[in-house]
Amino acid sequence: MSSTINITLNGETRAVPSEISLAGLITSLGYSPQALATAVNQIFVPRTEREKRVLLDGDAIFTFQPITGG
Repeated sequence: MSSTINITLNGETRAVPSEISLAGLITSLGYSPQALATAVNQIFVPRTEREKRVLLDGDAIFTFQPITGG
């Protein structure tokens, strides 16, 4: 079993540890979890679900700052 997998993060390919969660990825990148919205394979992943979402080889992750205001 490989110790790393390849994902695409905001259009750039990266190798990350296998079995890393989306929450773990966000933390390892130094981002504040509250400052980002996330999608995996074009499906929105709420903050409360990020720890449960283990990344798989080939996943495409997109992070963006949510728009607020009104």
